[in-house]
Amino acid sequence: MFIAQLSDTHVDTAQPHKAEALRRAVAFLTTLPRTPDAVLITGDCTEHGLPEEYETFQAALSPLTMPVYVVPGNHDDRAQMLARFPLPGEGLSGFLQYVVEDGPLRLIGLDTHWPGQGAGQLCAARLSWLDEVLAQAPERPTLLFMHHPPIQSGLQVMDAIGLRGRAELCEVVQRHPQVVRVLAGHVHMPLTAGFAHTTVMTCPGTDATFQPDWAQPHKLVIQYQPPLALLHHWQEEAGLVSFTAAPERAPWVTLHDGQRWAG
Repeated sequence: MFIAQLSDTHVDTAQPHKAEALRRAVAFLTTLPRTPDAVLITGDCTEHGLPEEYETFQAALSPLTMPVYVVPGNHDDRAQMLARFPLPGEGLSGFLQYVVEDGPLRLIGLDTHWPGQGAGQLCAARLSWLDEVLAQAPERPTLLFMHHPPIQSGLQVMDAIGLRGRAELCEVVQRHPQVVRVLAGHVHMPLTAGFAHTTVMTCPGTDATFQPDWAQPHKLVIQYQPPLALLHHWQEEAGLVSFTAAPERAPWVTLHDGQRWAG
């Protein structure tokens, strides 16, 4: 199973370059040597949660022919998203939180949106639902995806608007060893950290990436760059392997064709 992840597109009708960055990222996904089986978008789809921003967001995604699964971030509007993105599988009423059973890797989207707050939240209802859904299929490898990562980044500005319920989520995940990865966004940079028995990975934004300076954790510096994506490849014998990809790069060159090295 091959999964692409985009995050923090922040589509804003007043800043058209953000939608253009998303269109470039989408165009890149359509030209990959192997077409992704699914695309995950881990929140902050829009800047203000406005209907016209979601219209632009959906239009930018229209070239994608595979299923696209979204979860809300702190900049989103849950009601707008629920109206536009029907739950693709069993879900939790009132939240954009659901399970997708279609592939060899089970996908569970978690809704960390906390209305009116920059921070995220996983309340008792959302955590209980997750615990029950994981218990239904203990033998199936499972990937969780969400907006707010359940880890500290070391950047004070971002950690101040981090996830509430992080410790409780860790307890749930610890009970379910089939969780192979937790994917998130929010921090606009690629981070990898241990969590419970598994690993958390965060996806850079399509428009800009934070450049951390842990010597000055009170500062937040951003760098504009080509849109970035995470690509995740699942094989039963190898597990989940992930890497960061950028659309604007040199042409693909075959170094080894499966039988011999290029001369």
